[in-house]
Amino acid sequence: DLETAVSEFKTVIANDPNYCAAYFHGGQALEKLGRTADAAELYRQGIDATRRTGDAHTRSELEGALAMLG
Repeated sequence: DLETAVSEFKTVIANDPNYCAAYFHGGQALEKLGRTADAAELYRQGIDATRRTGDAHTRSELEGALAMLG
């Protein structure tokens, strides 16, 4: 259930805003639901989180996902 997944990822982010992978996977779930604007916003928030944490790998994944949205 994608809606439940999105809710769970948002809970994870609320509890640990530096858990960068949650932004990517939450964005992927939003994309599958057709909510591309919401996905793009979550990717942007994730990119900000990767800047805080220095997680270059996840940042590249988030930037790639955001670029694919156009």
